[in-house]
Amino acid sequence: MSDEIASLRESIEALRAEVHTLRDRTSQAESHLAIANLQAAYGYYVDKGLWDEAADMFTADGTLEIAGRGVYVGQDRVRQYLHALPPYERGVLFNHMQLQPVIHVDADGERAQGRWRAFILIAWLGGESRWGEAIYENRYRKVDGVWRIAALHAFITFYCEYDRGLNHGGVPMVRSIDGLQPDKPSTHDYEAFPEVFVPPFHYPNPVSGRTW
Repeated sequence: MSDEIASLRESIEALRAEVHTLRDRTSQAESHLAIANLQAAYGYYVDKGLWDEAADMFTADGTLEIAGRGVYVGQDRVRQYLHALPPYERGVLFNHMQLQPVIHVDADGERAQGRWRAFILIAWLGGESRWGEAIYENRYRKVDGVWRIAALHAFITFYCEYDRGLNHGGVPMVRSIDGLQPDKPSTHDYEAFPEVFVPPFHYPNPVSGRTW
């Protein structure tokens, strides 16, 4: 009988360990989905110039850095930056599609990092019309059980005139916002296409383990 009890106890402990592992995996999967939805929702708000909705998705100490324009620190400063962008109105197209996510959630389930590709279409009726792309390397943090953007960093890959194409070269990055100074200088000094720059990866190669 003692052997049967010992075997039963071992089985119970194995089941407990399996349940714990499954809970961790479920939590990781739920966090992955929540972060993907968070970033996708950010893109939809930016598309339509809903700047307050987009800013509300950042942590109180969140940062924003786009196109080498410097770093804006804190949700209020993120909001100021977004409101300095052109308003969404008739004749304006400002699409920022959030694609190709690679998301890694920390073991504690409270922080995460994500890499995204943004495909951009911007146009002003009777004015300029451009294609563009950016690589995001973002950080996320859970606040009161809800995932938020802790740091959004968009590396511009290229901008080009819609009617000319990339074979004619890219449009230089705009490195400042009129009337709005950043809180910190840019973390990287780079140029977009036709120059060569690889935005740093937050993760190692999943097969070789090599890091960039």
